[in-house]
Amino acid sequence: MIPACLSDDFILCPEREDISAEFTRLLTAAQEGGATIAECLMIARQLKRGDEQSWHREWKKLAQANRHRAEAAFTEGHMVTAQRNWLRAMNYYGAAAMPLDPADERRWVAVLAMQECARRFLTARAPAGEVVTIPWIEGHSLQGYFLPAPATNGRAPTVICIGEPGHRKEEFLVKLAPHARERGFSMLALDLLGDERDDYLDVLLQRRDIESSIASAMDYLELRSDVDFDRVAIVADGWGSSFVARAVLQEPRFAAAVCDGGLWDLHERSFFASRFAMSDLSIVPVPHAPLMASGAECPVLITLGEDGWLEADRAQQIVQKSRLGSSDVVLKVFTAAETGAAQAHADNPSLANEYIFDWLESQFGAAGKRI
Repeated sequence: MIPACLSDDFILCPEREDISAEFTRLLTAAQEGGATIAECLMIARQLKRGDEQSWHREWKKLAQANRHRAEAAFTEGHMVTAQRNWLRAMNYYGAAAMPLDPADERRWVAVLAMQECARRFLTARAPAGEVVTIPWIEGHSLQGYFLPAPATNGRAPTVICIGEPGHRKEEFLVKLAPHARERGFSMLALDLLGDERDDYLDVLLQRRDIESSIASAMDYLELRSDVDFDRVAIVADGWGSSFVARAVLQEPRFAAAVCDGGLWDLHERSFFASRFAMSDLSIVPVPHAPLMASGAECPVLITLGEDGWLEADRAQQIVQKSRLGSSDVVLKVFTAAETGAAQAHADNPSLANEYIFDWLESQFGAAGKRI
């Protein structure tokens, strides 16, 4: 946890856990180029006690400074510096938007600025990325960023990266894209919000079929001439539900998947059974059968921090007792001693993502041998 008191004059909102978590995210993003530690500490010193609005104000100001540096570097032909500054500006705009109410116009302005920085980053990248629109449900489309693999001749293995229903895809350009690029993968960074404001989340959460979005993404990738469709995987980042696991259960076209494997559905099932003292778990409502109970058609990796929401011992018991059959389900638990042990590996996402993308690389190699 970041220390609350930074000096006698400045304090890092100790009463706001969300802000402390966001500050931790920004510090860990520095490992992948999404921030600088010096800038983060500078902002922390400038946050004023009792003035929560200072968080939005200071991060927006810093985002604008990085954005101006990016534009200047781009004009002068310095593409690497432009990309670095656009990524930092994008991340800082996201931080500025985070604590504001979804109905606050300033939040939407910050989100639009964040997305513009992402688009500018894609144009400066080599090979250039694309903003893609993917039809999903009537009246609403998915939006994604497609980042082609570097120096590929023909079709490349591809990873879909998606977060929870209210999560925005821009963070993946910092957090996951470097790992995909270094291994020669293309990446589709995706979110469910599309071009809607954050309060559209309420509409999404009323749907019982959000996992159908993944099939739409697969339909899109199948039509691309630069995607090796025999080697497409999905990574569910920061899972707190099992909608991706349910999608994997219904989608036979994946070569590999990184998700919670249905653990969250099983956890909720157990909670309701305990809450209502039900001995017959079959009558406890769950949206779909857990992936592990029914078996997936592709290898599945579940990563977990021992200090996360779900106890590691409990997760291991569920995996061991589930009807795996011939399913290839791997559980990796990160301990506090190695870091990456927090929920969603928030304390060291780089370590977890190295493991995840190494595992994907192994699965893609195995898939390649079967072709």
